[in-house]
Amino acid sequence: DGGRVRAEIVSIGTEILLGEITDTNAAFLAGRLPALGIDLNYVTQVGDNAGRLQEVLARAWERSDLVVTTGGLGPTEDDITRESVAAVLGESLRADAEQERILRSFWRGRDRPMPERNLKQAQLIPSARAIPNPRGTAPGWWVERDGRAMVVMPGPPAEMTRMWEREVAPELEGRAGAVLVSRTLKTTELGESSVDELLSPLLGSANPSIGVYHRPDGVHARLAAKAATRAEAEALIAPVEAEARRLLGPYLWGVDDESLAAAVGRMLRSRGLTLAVMESATGGAVSDALTDVEGASDYFLGGLVTYATAAKLRMSVPAEVVERHGAISRETAEAMAGAARTMLGADIGVGITGVAGGTAVEGQPPGTMHIALASDGPVEYARWRYYQGRVATKRRAQQQALSMLRRHLMGLPAGIDPGTSGERRA
Repeated sequence: DGGRVRAEIVSIGTEILLGEITDTNAAFLAGRLPALGIDLNYVTQVGDNAGRLQEVLARAWERSDLVVTTGGLGPTEDDITRESVAAVLGESLRADAEQERILRSFWRGRDRPMPERNLKQAQLIPSARAIPNPRGTAPGWWVERDGRAMVVMPGPPAEMTRMWEREVAPELEGRAGAVLVSRTLKTTELGESSVDELLSPLLGSANPSIGVYHRPDGVHARLAAKAATRAEAEALIAPVEAEARRLLGPYLWGVDDESLAAAVGRMLRSRGLTLAVMESATGGAVSDALTDVEGASDYFLGGLVTYATAAKLRMSVPAEVVERHGAISRETAEAMAGAARTMLGADIGVGITGVAGGTAVEGQPPGTMHIALASDGPVEYARWRYYQGRVATKRRAQQQALSMLRRHLMGLPAGIDPGTSGERRA
């Protein structure tokens, strides 16, 4: 392996095996370990059974330089990670006075007495030191012994990701050989083959490498460069990223972890504009995405979910429009956009109506969506059809509405995703 660090992830929890939760922790860590120059060789999921967990941990400890575990650090009887690690390493658990102090302080800060069973979370073994966890009651463990390391972290993603980013990753950085730097360029309104074609002049590159992937929020192009240092990897990726940005042009909307709603919000804020939304078929999905962004109140005035026709009429959508054209129509979407803008006093109004379910409504097939945008200029309108189940259809409509907003704010002509059946015009 050329001296590179070999890593293994162990995700602990019976709820993972039962399919009750998705193992997002492993996906998160799998994306970050290579960026530190660490080779991830195995990912294992195991339930809350002491025998099986110890078997998995012993095998991981034997074959890997770095073992990263998540889960099983709670205060209940089935939280057995601490006991299992101790058994595998042949060490004894002991109460740690400093961790007990931190634990009691955590509970005092919430004006609640600490349950005595939580004291097990203050235990350590001789080869472990505690990793701070300000978001929860379970500190992590950093174990170093026999030339190997084991990082033991809590299962709740908010606790685990914070611990990783603030405590673990900075310490691991520099321990490995090569460093991998990646950049994800996010596009909208294009299918996977279209993005692949646009980037074809760059696809032969080995370092940085380029991959094109379809994701729920559009098509992503992932660039990855490997070098001895982060600075060298950044230098390799920079010119390729610049050219990829040029080739993708107006279809590029974000980078790495940015959401389309955040990109739209940033543009609204920089232009000093406000937004209001009236939704029917999407059931508030656009408003939900917008308000997931910190500081959205700077530009998002509010959203109205007018799912029933009667609700549309109460919110100033003219009855004659609905009677003449139907609740699912271009004219109704345009009236909804105008009503949202007027009622909430926004610079821009967006209206969405359509068929999210699997049965035709008013003669329109499943997945048909009408989206309109009202501003000081001509009303913009998009009609398209995409159906892969109710949830996926609502998500795609949400993305199309945000994409329409983005293009409007950029002053771009109307566009439509070539991968769907649709039309768009002002």
